[in-house]
Amino acid sequence: MDVTAAVVRKAGDPFTLEKLKMGAIQADEVLVRIVGTGLCHTDLVVRDQVLPTPLPAVLGHEGAGVIEAVGADVSRLVPGDHVVLGFAACRVCDACRSGHPSYCAQFTALNFGGCRADGSTCLHNDTGKVSSHFFGQSSFATHAVVAAQNAVKVDKDVPLSLLGPLGCGIMTGAGTVFNVLDTQEGETVLVIGGGPVGLSAVMAAKVRGASRIVLADPVAARRAAALDLGASDVIDVAAGDMAEQLRALLPQGVNGVLDTSGVPKAIEGGVACLATRGRLATVGVPRALDATISLNIVQMLSRGISVCGVTEGDCDPQTFLPELIALYREGRFPFDRLITTYPLARINEAVAAQHAGACVKVVLTMPE
Repeated sequence: MDVTAAVVRKAGDPFTLEKLKMGAIQADEVLVRIVGTGLCHTDLVVRDQVLPTPLPAVLGHEGAGVIEAVGADVSRLVPGDHVVLGFAACRVCDACRSGHPSYCAQFTALNFGGCRADGSTCLHNDTGKVSSHFFGQSSFATHAVVAAQNAVKVDKDVPLSLLGPLGCGIMTGAGTVFNVLDTQEGETVLVIGGGPVGLSAVMAAKVRGASRIVLADPVAARRAAALDLGASDVIDVAAGDMAEQLRALLPQGVNGVLDTSGVPKAIEGGVACLATRGRLATVGVPRALDATISLNIVQMLSRGISVCGVTEGDCDPQTFLPELIALYREGRFPFDRLITTYPLARINEAVAAQHAGACVKVVLTMPE
């Protein structure tokens, strides 16, 4: 079948809208008509080949849509179902079977390999094959071929144009607060970075009943958005040392820090903001794969602090996404307030707007 997709052909080049041929689904797959797909920082670092995926490629990994066909071995889903698409995982390794699919033994191959596990792709044109199955979906397109186990069935009363980002960025922010920092009622939290991941973390910390929620970001609009979504305090990191500003608000430091920036100096500054037995989680992809941080071992020992990296909020989308949607219905997780929609044809304009801070979270919508 013919599909329209945003393709990246060379590292750092703009996306180009192209007509591609899509092959048939396999027995364990479903064909999804994409309604909306989030634009994520990870798509851009792959476009720039900081994280490598074979080019040319169709990226996009926060898709939501309607199932149009199912493979012969698929019984859980049927045509017409509404689904949110999650990352790819094998579902049989030790990490997957223990409820941690974001640490799947095959995570890199399945999500960044540009093909199915068997090495095949489903996209091509007259000039040759195009990498598909990015994060198990390649949703910068009117249709996606997806392993059925990566599709989360959702009720039809929530607009699909909103739901895509739940499958990665929003899940990462909220999941890290819930699953990794395990924020408890009355605790204090610092979120570094006021993008969609950070603002999702702010909302999650409010759900958990944190007593103080601090957002650190140099952009005034993002600090204002954080206050509107539940932050108690904000820090302008351009105005001075972050740790000094944080300890002026909370002299003992904070129980939990979530870094969304991936910037080594920001992570080290977050460590300096921790209270005794505090914990820091970092989720941001750095600009260089060899980026490192420096930690004082004696301080870690004497203060009992912990620092860890997190992928996808350590979530299983099949169970976690319905929980987020339930919170949204209750009015406790208003992620829709983050979203601005652009048509797929304006993807490069959307990239520029999101980078400039003119919007928080872009969802690309598909042509009728």
